[in-house]
Amino acid sequence: MQTTAFTLTPSLPLLKSRRLSAQSSTLRCAPIRVSASLKPNTAALNCSANDGSLLSRRSWSVSSSDFKLRPWTSPALDRSRFEVTAAAESSGEIDEPKSSLFKTLELGSLFGLWYLFNIYFNIYNKQVLKVFPYPATVTGIQFAVGTVLVLLMWGLNLYKKPKITGAQLAAILPLAIVHTLGNLFTNMSLGKVAVSFTHTIKASEPFFSVILSAMFLGEIPTPWVVASLLPIVGGVGLASVTEASFNWAGFWSAMASNLTNQSRNVLSKKVMVKDKASMDNITLFSIITVMSFFLLTPVAIFLEGVKFTPAAMTSAGLNVNQLYIRSFIAALCFHAYQQVSYMILARVSPVTHSVGNCVKRVVVIVSSVIFFKTPVSPINSLGTGIALAGVFLYSRVKRIKAKPKTA
Repeated sequence: MQTTAFTLTPSLPLLKSRRLSAQSSTLRCAPIRVSASLKPNTAALNCSANDGSLLSRRSWSVSSSDFKLRPWTSPALDRSRFEVTAAAESSGEIDEPKSSLFKTLELGSLFGLWYLFNIYFNIYNKQVLKVFPYPATVTGIQFAVGTVLVLLMWGLNLYKKPKITGAQLAAILPLAIVHTLGNLFTNMSLGKVAVSFTHTIKASEPFFSVILSAMFLGEIPTPWVVASLLPIVGGVGLASVTEASFNWAGFWSAMASNLTNQSRNVLSKKVMVKDKASMDNITLFSIITVMSFFLLTPVAIFLEGVKFTPAAMTSAGLNVNQLYIRSFIAALCFHAYQQVSYMILARVSPVTHSVGNCVKRVVVIVSSVIFFKTPVSPINSLGTGIALAGVFLYSRVKRIKAKPKTA
């Protein structure tokens, strides 16, 4: 007598009891045996449920005339499809953090370069201005090096060369003028006072930004913004009173630099033509650099004469090679840090960029004090700290918009 046994596993959903809860009982099925001892063409299926007490056994007759009893086989799984899908999902989960990590590292590297170029520019620029007190000529050299870099960048197709119309040049001209004046006044201040003091005064830029925006753009500041200006003004005043290298020429030059730089920001909003929407910040900065070189060069020659020749510097007892190298490094860093600044601005919000600029000023002040061994009193440090804290507060509260007045 031949006997065939089939085992039904309890994990199959086909054997779930409708009367018994899956949480309170476990269904067990005895093997199905088809035997010659059974009635012809019939099979018996015995099941028992165990939930702590034995249930009565029940039997069902299954007629083989209706269907043949076949061994249970689980549906074939497409393992290759499963593995490929799982691998794809796993790869996507891994690639996304990698991409995010790469962007974070890239942004952090840009911020590091921004600060590093600023530090080197201020140190080398100050060293040049100490022995070569011609700020217009120094500024013109910086624009000249920047112009050469821009032309190389366009000529080697490292950056797309823009097509400029006459209307665009006319609109950019006011920006180039105030950009030229802003950098000229900054170098005038750096030549007269300590680097740390110049940057402490330049921390008051938000004050001029609020005033000019209200006057020419009609942007009324919120009470929070006005309140944030108080520590800026107070801190700059306290630092100025206690500054060892203070003189009025350096002070007013730095203030004039603030005024012209913020005027450039206002003009960029008010005067720029509609085509500016298709011109990115790096392209705009490159055009302004070239225009500033042609604007300042004749003025520098008229005001200071031709002072950067080897003969003129040798007659003044200067180390020609050293001055050339330092001037070149300062000019490279001057152009590089502004390019990197615009690259960062393209990746982050203006508020984040403002906070980064505040941190940059702190880094420059601290590094210059350490390098030049600038004497700083505790009250002077306190004033600088208060001013910089006000700048940070300003960058945060500037996001708060005034609620519209209801009728």
